[in-house]
Amino acid sequence: MTDAPSPDLTGRSALVTGGSRGIGYAIALELARRGSAVVITGRKLEPLEQAAANLRAAVPGAVVAAVAGNTGHEEHRAEAIAAAVAHGGIDILVNNTGINPTAGPLMDADLGAVRKTFDTNVVAALGYVQEAYRAGMKESGGAVVNIASIAGLRSTGLIAAYGASKAALIHLTQELAWQLGPSIRVNAVAPGIVKTKFAELLVAAGEDAAAAPYPMKRLGTPEDIANAVAFLVSDAAAWITGETLRVDGGLLATGGM
Repeated sequence: MTDAPSPDLTGRSALVTGGSRGIGYAIALELARRGSAVVITGRKLEPLEQAAANLRAAVPGAVVAAVAGNTGHEEHRAEAIAAAVAHGGIDILVNNTGINPTAGPLMDADLGAVRKTFDTNVVAALGYVQEAYRAGMKESGGAVVNIASIAGLRSTGLIAAYGASKAALIHLTQELAWQLGPSIRVNAVAPGIVKTKFAELLVAAGEDAAAAPYPMKRLGTPEDIANAVAFLVSDAAAWITGETLRVDGGLLATGGM
């Protein structure tokens, strides 16, 4: 049993998009445990409110708010950022929302689905950064983490459009780090397969088979990603920006995918 992490984010205010379940929920929980006020977003109000209630129960005294809406809508992004500002500012932004509506050969891909993938995974992420910048990060600084994927670092043949969008998000991270420094740090986390509902397509042959190529011989957990994000937004990472941190159980180190 390990001790809870020190509350090194006390007094800060964070927005975690796509925070009702999976990786987003785990990130919100870790930030709350470390003392940050947290706003989570999601499409559906009921599961989002339940997630917020679960966060408050898990971290007594935590300040948690939920803002439901479509991440692709400018009005929703502004409302979510405003909810974070209401807790004292916008210090931390985690762009976690992502979709993968199309898989298989790109020659068979529906271009409307591809366009929606890029709009959600890349354009909306930039929109959130713009809103946070205008709402206070420009003056007070802050930390942004974009949740990418190792599919954005190496081709998969299966989730090609998704991987291309994550590659664009990784490059966007580097561009923003260069443009927004020194007061705003922008980094990305690139997970391997994490045990969530989102990854069901990738573990269709069974978890053991999916984990076999990984040097760590297991798939990731949402908590693995949450711990990496919590580090990157903390003062312990004060000289890290423009970085994409692979959290993949060593998979890309093998040269495989």
